Amino acid sequence: MASQDGGRTAALGRQLSLAHDELRRLINDLKNDLASGAGHRRTGGGTLATHCLAFCAALETHHRGEDDGLFAQLVRERPELAGTVAKLVEDHGLISSILTRVAELAEQAAATGGPGPDEAVRRELDGLAAIMESHFRYEERVLGAALDRTVPDGDWTEPVFRPVRR
Repeated sequence: MASQDGGRTAALGRQLSLAHDELRRLINDLKNDLASGAGHRRTGGGTLATHCLAFCAALETHHRGEDDGLFAQLVRERPELAGTVAKLVEDHGLISSILTRVAELAEQAAATGGPGPDEAVRRELDGLAAIMESHFRYEERVLGAALDRTVPDGDWTEPVFRPVRR
């Protein structure tokens, strides 16, 4: 169990914010690449569609880690947060459906080329970024204090805090 004096556990709330910051950076990079017309050019390790699919997988991994690990642990420690956690899990379902659409559009863009599919991906990413931002801020605000006081770390930390492999 994490210490009650805020020692080790204070880092958990901060780590969650840092994981969210990395996911924000990744979606902004994708949006910037699309805006610059780099959609079908090769970038670093592959096409933009490949990077888009990797981002979708990273965000899904982060949310699964929260749903299956962090949130379950949080509700065990703080049952009064069950309603809040249920809302966050509901948000994850909405975000997952958007990620499915983004992945479909990215695959279509990779297959067909041209500006049309990139524009559809860009629009979907804009909406996703707005929803992610709202969700992340709410999650950090309502769960940060609970993480900083009562949640022990454990096996759930890896997919939540390190969803992106480089």
